[in-house]
Amino acid sequence: MIQRQSLLILPAAFLFLLVLPTALLYGAEADQTLHADENDLQWFRDAKFGLFIHWGPVSLKGTEIGWSRGGDRKFPDSRGSQVPAEVYDNLYQEFNPTKFNADEWAAVAKAAGMKYLVFTTKHHDGFCMFDSQLSDYKITNSPFKRDVVKELADACHKANLKLGFYHSPPDWRHPDYFTENHERYIQYLHGQVRELCSNYGKVSILWYDGLGGKPEDWGSYEMIPMVYKMQPGILINNRAGLPCDYDTPEQRVGKFQNDRAWETCMTICQQWAWKPDDRLKSLKECIDILVRTVGGDGNLLLNVGPMPTGEIEPRQVDRLKEIGAWLKKYGRTIYNTRGGPFITGSWGGSTYRGDMVFLHVVDWDDRESILLPKIDKTIVSSRVLTGGEASIRETEKGIEVVVPSDQRDELDTIIALRLDGPARDVPAMALPLFHSLSSGREAQCSNVYQNNNWAHGPAKAFDDDASTRWATDSGVKQAWLSVDLGEPKTFDRAVIREAYDRVQEFELQIKQGDSWKPFYQGRTIGEKKTIQFDPVTGRHVRLQILDAKDGPTIWEFQIFEAK
Repeated sequence: MIQRQSLLILPAAFLFLLVLPTALLYGAEADQTLHADENDLQWFRDAKFGLFIHWGPVSLKGTEIGWSRGGDRKFPDSRGSQVPAEVYDNLYQEFNPTKFNADEWAAVAKAAGMKYLVFTTKHHDGFCMFDSQLSDYKITNSPFKRDVVKELADACHKANLKLGFYHSPPDWRHPDYFTENHERYIQYLHGQVRELCSNYGKVSILWYDGLGGKPEDWGSYEMIPMVYKMQPGILINNRAGLPCDYDTPEQRVGKFQNDRAWETCMTICQQWAWKPDDRLKSLKECIDILVRTVGGDGNLLLNVGPMPTGEIEPRQVDRLKEIGAWLKKYGRTIYNTRGGPFITGSWGGSTYRGDMVFLHVVDWDDRESILLPKIDKTIVSSRVLTGGEASIRETEKGIEVVVPSDQRDELDTIIALRLDGPARDVPAMALPLFHSLSSGREAQCSNVYQNNNWAHGPAKAFDDDASTRWATDSGVKQAWLSVDLGEPKTFDRAVIREAYDRVQEFELQIKQGDSWKPFYQGRTIGEKKTIQFDPVTGRHVRLQILDAKDGPTIWEFQIFEAK
């Protein structure tokens, strides 16, 4: 049997001393110190793009970090089974990433056009990638012996990259975690946060991942003010039970939100930790995600999972450099901008700075033009930054923007509009999906994730919002989604956008009398599937999912009138 390395258990009295100063220093004042000053957010809003790194001994297995560990999790109440705990917890004894080079990692982030870096100091599995004095389950007790966090912090400071630490409040390995001794675990958690805020120089972000826990679960009313005190100007995300400074939609582009900072975190492949032959997002996918995120007034934190050698996988590096090359050309439409005034949609998004508005059209959807809502400013001039010419014409319906199909950029057609005044004065407005017969129509479905119709009901697939979705429960393999077009319509094209690539077989059906008749059969759907078929006439249309790997999720189901 493999000998399990245990935590270094410190006396409770000593651990208490680690957090006692916080309570004494702040007391009633703590309620006024639960968020940063708005001025501290400016660099974050300007930066737009950062590198997320999930890494640890689990890379030896190629399975997901934390979640692939077997055993009880206590909170959330679940059990892992993929890698037995006694195997997972001892991987560090074989972990010797001799090709790790912090300066190279920082250089990759810079080449990608990223302005900050967030690294996993401890995930839910409890393994510390830094030289914590409160545990012996750490990188400096591996064959590698080096403090990865120290080397990476030094590299980021040297490269002028803002430094962020991911730190998991849950710790499924700690013996006191969510037991009658959980208060002792909270003291341990606070002690490690103090180490991170004390030993690695300037820290610009603390990225908690509390899995929906309440602030009392982590002692956050004491921990958060402590962090702000120790690292003036630091930003803290919303995952320790308190809102703090910014929101963090995960593996999806967040909705348009310009009254509070936010950041989409998303993987460049499918898994957070390294996985052999994991599907890599195309350059087009990456640019789409970046544009929709920044156009929604958010930031993108794009994740890589380094290999067990300590290197970032070459194909991931190549993709990051391609993004960086694109940003060298068009970064002025991304950095130091705000999202809007035209709300993001399937077409793309817009950004602005001063009197300039930058339209990013990533998907024309076979449209001849993009129709913008009317604004109370005059467009003084326009230019297609990606090459070609744009025709801008005001109509009764709005502002029609036309770029000939042979002059559109395959990644992102960027049109710069100069206004006769500040773009910030233009209120945020949405573009409808023109000619979509299903937009805003009454919808029904077979199943909704946890019966949460408000967040994941069938109407979300027809709301012209690329950030909302119809979702089904985990384990669902067959499901249906239908829409009432209001009256019989003739249509010959549909566009379906799916999350997570789960659908394996489906049909499109039309209702005739009391029965449903299929008119199209298909296999997988994916991020975007455009389906052309002979004209069909009817009022009720249904997407029948015949087989899926897990609960199907549909962002949008659009039906277009026959021309």
